[in-house]
Amino acid sequence: MALSSSRAPLLPLLCLLLTVVAAAKHPKQEKPTPAALAPVVTLEGCPDKCGNVSIPYPFGTKDGCFRPGFFVVCNDTFDPPRPFINSSLALGTDDTRTQIVVEDLYYLTAEDGMPETTPTRSAWPIELAGVSLSDAKARLLGAFSYECRLNETHHSVRRQRINFGVYRSPFLLSDADNVLMGIGSNVVAEQTTGPLCQSYLNLISLSDGPVNGSCSGQGCCQANLPPVRSDSTVTIQKGTMYEDGGYGGGGGGRVDCSYAMIVEKAWYNFSSVDLDSDAFLRRNAAGVVPVVADFTIDGGGCPDAGEPTPKDFACISDNSKCVDRLVYDNSRGHYCSCSVGYQGNPYIHGGCQDIDECARPDLYPCHGKCKNTPGDYECSCPAGKRGNAKQAPCTDLFSLPAKISVGVVGGLFIAALLVFIILIRNEKRKMAEFFEKNGGPTLEKAKNIKIYKKEELKPILRRSNFIGRGAFGEVYKGDLDGQSVAVKKPVDDSDGVHNDQFANEVIIQSRVNHKNIVRLIGCCLEVDKPMLVYEFLSKGSLDDVLHGSRRDPLNLKCRLDIAAESAEGLAYLHSKTTNVILHGDVKPANILLDEDWTPKISDFGISRLIVKDKQHTDFVIGDRSYMDPVYLRDGLLTDRSDVYSFGVVILELISRKKATYSGNNSLVREFLDAHKGKMEATKLFDEEIAKPEVSDLLNSLYEIAVRCLNLDVDERPSMTEVAESILMLKRSWSNTLTKTSSAS
Repeated sequence: MALSSSRAPLLPLLCLLLTVVAAAKHPKQEKPTPAALAPVVTLEGCPDKCGNVSIPYPFGTKDGCFRPGFFVVCNDTFDPPRPFINSSLALGTDDTRTQIVVEDLYYLTAEDGMPETTPTRSAWPIELAGVSLSDAKARLLGAFSYECRLNETHHSVRRQRINFGVYRSPFLLSDADNVLMGIGSNVVAEQTTGPLCQSYLNLISLSDGPVNGSCSGQGCCQANLPPVRSDSTVTIQKGTMYEDGGYGGGGGGRVDCSYAMIVEKAWYNFSSVDLDSDAFLRRNAAGVVPVVADFTIDGGGCPDAGEPTPKDFACISDNSKCVDRLVYDNSRGHYCSCSVGYQGNPYIHGGCQDIDECARPDLYPCHGKCKNTPGDYECSCPAGKRGNAKQAPCTDLFSLPAKISVGVVGGLFIAALLVFIILIRNEKRKMAEFFEKNGGPTLEKAKNIKIYKKEELKPILRRSNFIGRGAFGEVYKGDLDGQSVAVKKPVDDSDGVHNDQFANEVIIQSRVNHKNIVRLIGCCLEVDKPMLVYEFLSKGSLDDVLHGSRRDPLNLKCRLDIAAESAEGLAYLHSKTTNVILHGDVKPANILLDEDWTPKISDFGISRLIVKDKQHTDFVIGDRSYMDPVYLRDGLLTDRSDVYSFGVVILELISRKKATYSGNNSLVREFLDAHKGKMEATKLFDEEIAKPEVSDLLNSLYEIAVRCLNLDVDERPSMTEVAESILMLKRSWSNTLTKTSSAS
C-alpha cells in the first residue's frame, strides 16, 4: 500500500496527480478509453478533499456524502485543513469512542521507580492521512508511548491507547500492515492482547551490539498484532537500574529514553542514535506515528452465488467485486474493490475505469507491441520475433543463416514477381497495340459483331478441339454464350497480307445477311493474328462429305439442293449487296453444311470489295485447283472468277471426284474434252446418281458447268444466271417426279 508518511500527507494526492499527468502524456490516437477519462472520487456535489488529503467515497465530509461510520470532520482551523475520523457513532465512555487516549506523567525524583501519582489523561480524534480503496485501508496518525529521563530528576512518561470504538465501528487495526515496536537498551513493549517484544543490549559481547536498520532485539524489537482488534494500549516496562544509576547502560547525568508504539511496518528504520536518547522524541515532536486501519462496510459479508444483491449493496460500479473480511467476533463484513484491470472507486456508479496498461510500462511490462483492451492488455512480439513479450524481450524468429536464406529466396521471389509484372504489362500493352492495329476502334462500332477477349477464347484453342484447317487458319470447335461456335485461328504467314485479309473478311461478313452465308458472330483483336468466331455447322464442309473418309451417302436431290443454294449465296454476294463482293476462293472446302444439309458459303479471307477501277490485285491467292486461269495469269479477279470456280464445284458434285491443279486439272480436262468431242459424259458421273431416268438432268448440270468453265470470261454466265438455271432444273425435275408419282 502506497501511503504517505505522517508528516507528509501530500504524497497520496501527489501520486494521484502524477498518475493523471502520466496519462495525459500518453494520449490515445483512437477515441478515448475509460482509462483516459478523469477518475471519479466521490459523489456528485461532494468535496473530494480536505486540505491536501483526498476524501473518496464512502468517506465524506458533508451530509449525504458518506456511508454510515465514514463521516470525516474537516477541521479548517488548520492551514491547510486537516481531516479527522468522527466519533459520533462511538457512543458511551471515552473507552468506546474513536480516538487516541494518552496518559502523561511528569515527576521529579532521583529514586528508581514511578511515584504513586495520578497521570494526566487527554484524548483527541484520530487524524486521517490517506485512503487506499483498492484494499480498503486507511492511513491514520496514532501516538507512541515513551519513558524518558531527561536528567537525574526530570522524568516524563506517556502511555498511549488507540481506540476505534466497539459499537459498529468500520475500522480495525491492520495486523498485516502494523507491528508492535520497542526501542531501548532494556525495555519490554506490551500491547493489550497479543505478543510483546523485548529490546536489550548485550554488554558482554560488543560484536552482538545493535545494527542500524535491524530491529531484531538488539536496541529495537518488534512483534505482530493479533487479528481483528479495534483498540490497543501500548505500555513500556523498563529494566532494573544498574549500579551506576543508569537504565540498561545509561547513568549519571545522561539522557535515558525508551519508546513503544503500534506503527506501520517499514515506517521506522532503526538508528543507534535513537538508543537511550531523546532523538526520536525530538524528531516526532507532534507525538504521532502512522498507523494503518482496515475498514469494512457494515451489513454482513458478500452475497453468495445465486443470492440476490442486498438493497444497500455497496459495490455498485461496473467491473467491481465484493471481498469478504472478518470483523468482530469472527463475523463477516466486506469491502469493495475494482476488478482486475480496472481502477478507481467501486462504491460509485462508473467509478471503476479501465487501466491503460500500455501507458504504465513500469507496472505492466511489455517488450513488444502493446495494445490496451478492456480489463487487460495485449503484448505481442513484432514481426520476425517470438516469445512471451509480457515476461521477457522477444527473440529472433529465425537464425542468421535462416534470415539470409529467406532474404535470398525473398529477393528471388521479388525479382520473379517484378519480371512477371513486367511481362503482364508488356502483354497488356501488346494486346492494346494489336487491338488498335486490327481495327478495334472501328469494329467496336459494328452492332452485329461482338469483340471477344483473348482469355474468353483460350479454353477453346486446345488441340482436342481442333476440327480442321482452312487456307488461312486452323478451326476449333467450342461453346460461347450458350451456343456452339467455330473459332478460326490464323496460321503464321510471311507475306504480311493477313491483316488486310482479316479486316476485309470482317467488313464483308458484317454486311452480309443471307441464309446461305456463314454467320460471323464476333472476333478477337488482342492477338497479332486476329481470330474469327463463326456459327458452328455440324456436317462439316462439302469437301469432307464428297471426299472424306466417311463418304456419306448423297442422293441427287441433296446434291441439286446444295448446288442451287450455294449458287444463290454467291449470286447474293455479287449482285444484292451495296458493293460487289467477290469471294475469290470458291471450293467445296469453303461450302459448309448444317444438320439439314443446307449449304453456307464461308472463308472470306481473300474476298474483295469491288468498286470502280479497283478490280486488280497484286496478290494471287487461293486454291489453284479451283482458280480461274485468267485470274491466275493476269491477277484480274472478277465476278466471273467465282463463276469459274463454281463450275468446278458442280463437276465435283456430279462426279464425286476431286479437282487437282497438277496434271492440268484432270477432272476439268475430262469433262471439257468430252464436251468438245460431243461425247456423252455419263461415264464421268458418280455411279450413286448416274441413273438413266436422270441422265437429262445430269447432262444439263454438266452443260451449266461447262459454260462456267469457258476460258473466255465474257462468255461465262453470271452467278445470278447460274443460280436461275439450276433453280429451273430443280423445279423441272421436281415437277417430273410429281407427274411420275401421280401416274403410278
